[in-house]
Amino acid sequence: MPHVDIKCFPRDLNDEQKTALAEDIAKVIIRHFDSKDSSVSVALNQVQPEDWKAQVWDTEIGPKLDALIKKPGYSM
Repeated sequence: MPHVDIKCFPRDLNDEQKTALAEDIAKVIIRHFDSKDSSVSVALNQVQPEDWKAQVWDTEIGPKLDALIKKPGYSM
């Protein structure tokens, strides 16, 4: 049951763009994990830039750098 949780700065995406993003991500997950489409879920959570460090870096990125399979090119 792969679940992808995308956190990003706010983007002005309409429903069609969000659907296209989810479909593209699901295709990659299905291909690499040999999953069924019905088992993949994708979330899009927009975080204000001023909240990024506290809500994302300090809780999900910084403490887990060694486990990330794609590390960011920035630090905080």
